[in-house]
Amino acid sequence: MTASSAFLMAFPAFFSIVNPPGAAFIFNEVSAGFTRAERARLVNRVALYSLLVMLAALWGGAYVLSFFGISLGALRLAGGAVVALRAWELLNAPERQEARKTEQAESKTGRVEDVAFFPLTMPFTTGPGTIAVAIALGADRPASGLGLLGFFCGASAAAVAIALCVWVAYRSAERLGGLAGETGRRTIARLSAFLLLCIGVQIGVNGVIDLAEMVRATAG
Repeated sequence: MTASSAFLMAFPAFFSIVNPPGAAFIFNEVSAGFTRAERARLVNRVALYSLLVMLAALWGGAYVLSFFGISLGALRLAGGAVVALRAWELLNAPERQEARKTEQAESKTGRVEDVAFFPLTMPFTTGPGTIAVAIALGADRPASGLGLLGFFCGASAAAVAIALCVWVAYRSAERLGGLAGETGRRTIARLSAFLLLCIGVQIGVNGVIDLAEMVRATAG
């Protein structure tokens, strides 16, 4: 696998589930109590922590699964179901999901150091769905050789690009909120939810195919 193909596979998956523009609207609300300098420092930390979460799941998640004896098919099926379920809920009621995320983020409002990782990075920006997608991508890596190197370079570059998108979106959160308005926020939320639903279904389908092949190989 080439680095470019790995990037093109990982970036849309990460972008749809992290949804930096949609998350920026909520970030703008929950960080209103901080000064401009504190908000800038908070954005830097959240972007960095989000990158570390994605890279950790991407690089090490598959090995953790192997240690516990969890098959790739089971991961894809479970992860796809989780992602699709969350996307379906967001597609039908984006306002309720935004309110829930806002409540989670506001519940720990305090110093920048106190809230940067939890809850603004986990679970607000890169939650369980992002981790499931990263592990599924990592588990689908080539076995060895240049393909493995290309995969990790491309997928890691996608994680860096997503962290940069988070940084840009959160730094521009106040301006985005004023430009989009309430209607724009709901439109972005529903479009992102639909893309996320498609990704979740595709992950689940791949899991079913993997399990079917495993059963056929065992029976044979």
